[in-house]
Amino acid sequence: MLSLFDRNRTFKPRKKIEPSNSRYEVHRKAQEVLKQTLGAGNLREAVKVPEGYDKNDWMSVNVVDLFNQINLLYGSMCEDCTEQNCPVMNAGPRYEYLWQDNDKYKTPTKLSAPKYIETLMDWVDQQLSDEAIFPTHPGSKVPPDFLQIVKTIMRRLFRVYAHIYHTHLDEITACNAEAHLSTCFKHFLYFVQEFNLIPKKEFEPLQDVVETIIPLGPTG
Repeated sequence: MLSLFDRNRTFKPRKKIEPSNSRYEVHRKAQEVLKQTLGAGNLREAVKVPEGYDKNDWMSVNVVDLFNQINLLYGSMCEDCTEQNCPVMNAGPRYEYLWQDNDKYKTPTKLSAPKYIETLMDWVDQQLSDEAIFPTHPGSKVPPDFLQIVKTIMRRLFRVYAHIYHTHLDEITACNAEAHLSTCFKHFLYFVQEFNLIPKKEFEPLQDVVETIIPLGPTG
């Protein structure tokens, strides 16, 4: 059996929080908390802002970490996500996702799943690299629309999870990574619930999976 890191699919290295980044210590704290809560089996605590830490700083480093998690999961496991196998970016037959970024794709555009996800990952990487949105210098402040940008990032990253669960779960099971996927997704869900980042309606493609982790109640 293949393990998660035995796969040969290539994927672009993503964001690193370097020691020169003013939020590096926040990042180290987030990693420390995550390691402790994983050991205790309580991921929900890992996403909560520790006492004395700035909420926006905490959200910033967690967005980077969660982005890197899903990027690694998809890049290392979903070898069968090709133009031929996945000509549409969807989460089952009822949910199809169109891409729009007001740059290259100014109107909602149908893309294959691999093209959509590649475009999405590049777009998120651009947001995380934008000093005006995710500043790295001491004393820098996030923009007034920071929360809305984070909401958009997380809503779009959820679509990758939705596609993986609907289309590539057999691949993940074959490389003995189902438990790893579940842990990453649970971490993701606790984070978006803690800061109310994704509307309930967006969870519909994975409602059964999501409701085993967090209570949704009526969609809206």
